[in-house]
Amino acid sequence: MLKMLKYMKKSVGWILLIIVLLFVQAYSDLALPEYTSRIVDTGIQQKGIPDAVPDRIRETTLTGLTMLMDQEDASQVLDAYTDAEDGVCQLKDISDSRREELNDSMGLAMMVSMMAASEGMDLTQQVPQEQIQAILDQANAQKEQISDSIVTQMAVTFVQQEYEAMGEDLAQIQMNYLIRTGVQMLGLALISMMAAVLVTFLASRVAALLGHDLRNQVYRKVISFSSAEMNRFSTASLITRSTNDIQQVQMLMTMVFRIVLYAPIIGIGGIMKVLRTESGMTWILGVAVCALAVLILVLLVVAMPRFKKLQTMIDRLNLITREILTGLSVIRAFSAEKHEEERFEEANHRLMKTNLFVNRCMTFMMPLMMLIMNGISVLIVYVGAHHIDEGALQVGDMMAFIQYTMQIIMAFLMLSMLSVMLPRASVSANRIVEVLNTEVSIRNPEQPKRPSEDRKGEVEFSHVSFSYPGAEEEVLHDITFTAKKGETVAFIGSTGSGKSTLVNLIPRFFDVSEGVIRVDGVDIREMDIRDLRSRLGYVPQKGILFSGTIASNLRFGAEDASMEELNQAADIAQASEFIAQKEDGMESPIAQGGTNVSGGQKQRLSIARAVAKHPEIYIFDDSFSALDYKTDAALRQALKRETSEATTLIVAQRISTILHADKIMVLDNGAVAGCGTHKELMESCEVYRQIARSQLSEEELKA
Repeated sequence: MLKMLKYMKKSVGWILLIIVLLFVQAYSDLALPEYTSRIVDTGIQQKGIPDAVPDRIRETTLTGLTMLMDQEDASQVLDAYTDAEDGVCQLKDISDSRREELNDSMGLAMMVSMMAASEGMDLTQQVPQEQIQAILDQANAQKEQISDSIVTQMAVTFVQQEYEAMGEDLAQIQMNYLIRTGVQMLGLALISMMAAVLVTFLASRVAALLGHDLRNQVYRKVISFSSAEMNRFSTASLITRSTNDIQQVQMLMTMVFRIVLYAPIIGIGGIMKVLRTESGMTWILGVAVCALAVLILVLLVVAMPRFKKLQTMIDRLNLITREILTGLSVIRAFSAEKHEEERFEEANHRLMKTNLFVNRCMTFMMPLMMLIMNGISVLIVYVGAHHIDEGALQVGDMMAFIQYTMQIIMAFLMLSMLSVMLPRASVSANRIVEVLNTEVSIRNPEQPKRPSEDRKGEVEFSHVSFSYPGAEEEVLHDITFTAKKGETVAFIGSTGSGKSTLVNLIPRFFDVSEGVIRVDGVDIREMDIRDLRSRLGYVPQKGILFSGTIASNLRFGAEDASMEELNQAADIAQASEFIAQKEDGMESPIAQGGTNVSGGQKQRLSIARAVAKHPEIYIFDDSFSALDYKTDAALRQALKRETSEATTLIVAQRISTILHADKIMVLDNGAVAGCGTHKELMESCEVYRQIARSQLSEEELKA
């Protein structure tokens, strides 16, 4: 998955913004439990009084408290309050750290004062120093045995009594505190919500952009593949990699920004908050983490191997589906529907079983996760209740601890959910990278050569040999010939003799193993591929049309061709008659693969497409096989007029198609068995004579 990062350079700015928003969201989420604790402990239990530092205090009370402090603490306390007005001192604007120091000093003094009051002493009156010191010693001894929370509770009670003595409305103080804290909580919740919404929006945008770029790059890469690379990857696999695999990566990337980055932030932040609570229950968090880790580990060990098989099974299902749909007529002709149904059902059933197994793992995981979460909550309440009873913990702190623990567990839960998606997405990412990193065997030269303008339409084979990648035997061996401008060169031979392979070397669908092919005097390996192919009009053995209209198909190699040129090309290809019979003429729709036209019509449109390009070199790879003799003859006559200034290379099975070629090359087992005109070959080439006699009568041979 890390390999995907280099394809996300465009989104670096958005990713940084997502990270910032995640920190904002985590800060807000982690602050909320603390505010909950404040509302319970301070707002409800302490009636809105947060600590032992009152905002207003009577001068006599302040003087009495300072008598119970050492000189340094007393000086700091007096310095924190204004001079008395009407016998009341007002707290100055002080920092949080200074308030903490005052809370410790004044809290102990207030506890001592309440202890003295319980014994009937009034510290605002003159009390001997020895007696005060004795009370302080007793308070310090007790302070070591009781928790800070009890000291705080006693101090808060003292402040409440002080406020009542001054005529303050305690109910209003409590309500003001609750409203103020509640509004702050609401603000944090809104900030968290807005950050989460923005993160989701931006994560979806970044993931969608990654999917868009990956699809483009995979498409461009596949388009650049030669036949060697196309043979390495099946068509079904390439389709799956371009669609399903990229979709898996896109979904994971959406989850990465929403969960993977957020879970560690909230998890680490929650742990830090828990450690700061000093609740004595940190060990419970360790128990929860260990239980979750064991559960996730078991899930990965059990489910991981199945995830790796899923994409391969989808490939297999796509392959079978594609074969069935494209070969439906053959399947029906041989009554093989039952066999194909069983083959599809087997692949479909295996995929279903694997998906079911994975989903069952997820089904068990979620209840177990919830069981752990609820069990941990019960354990915290049980242990926390004992701490509260001992005075070592307040109710609000316990509630905050539960919330922090749940946040930490949820972080692990989110990561465990990701662990389910990660293996499958990782396999998908590797399959995508495999396509993108495939070395293309047919490359443009760094400094391409361009033929001179005075040489056009010349094709030269010089001692050319070829074998398919991975094959031991040569398909073509030592082929040498030259086709000059205006000539028609035909290739004939038995099935498997290498005719189609020979002409497919000219557009560089494969590169020769030995020898040189020159077009217009330049080695085709030294020419720019687009320049080379722009000089060719190629008509494949199997006519291929694209979804659109007849006109869009004819303009495939000549985007700027006028309607007059298209009609002329259709006339030459003997396609005008059936085009005119269609209601929309040239604008008649063509279905995907040309399934709404016959084989002969498809071939004629393929020929018209090549003619509309006006190339220097025509290559017809057995492109007249679906035509009847009458149409074949008319088409060849029209082609001869059109291609008089161009070179024509024809692969044929029927001798009648090539009788009048300027040069006929006879191939036998990949080697040249004869070369010449029809008449010359009938005299000199036994292989040609056998082919001719098998197809033509004696009268036709003599003619």
